[in-house]
Amino acid sequence: MPDWPAEETHMTQDEEHLDLLGIFHYVVGGVTAMFSCIPFIHVGIGIAMLYGKFDGPNPPPALIAWLFIVLGSFFILFGWIIAAFMILAGRRLRQRRSRTFCFIVACVECLLMPFGTVLGVFAIIVLNKAPVQQLFRAKKPTLPSDL
Repeated sequence: MPDWPAEETHMTQDEEHLDLLGIFHYVVGGVTAMFSCIPFIHVGIGIAMLYGKFDGPNPPPALIAWLFIVLGSFFILFGWIIAAFMILAGRRLRQRRSRTFCFIVACVECLLMPFGTVLGVFAIIVLNKAPVQQLFRAKKPTLPSDL
């Protein structure tokens, strides 16, 4: 039997939870970004309305087309921003940095049912534990180039 040295970097249960939360933030952020693309259908319908593809006896007014385009674009952009914040929070959780940012993202995630709610609640619970707060305090600030 080989005589391997004992590994010095023993992860605590809280560190494992933070790593798992980070991975789940990546996954849910990716799924959120994917589902945020659904309003492209509305943008396409709005563009089709503007170019007269829905003309008939009573064509829709241009205002309706612009509502489809603007609101669809807003929801796409909003979803992508939320997804980017979730992915960034996952990275920060794994690096044990920016506890406040991670906490705020976890609170916002609670609005995204069902997966965001579950992930947000678990993240809030873990981030409020005293040993986890110590892990975040122990991490020294780094330069912005470490992003």
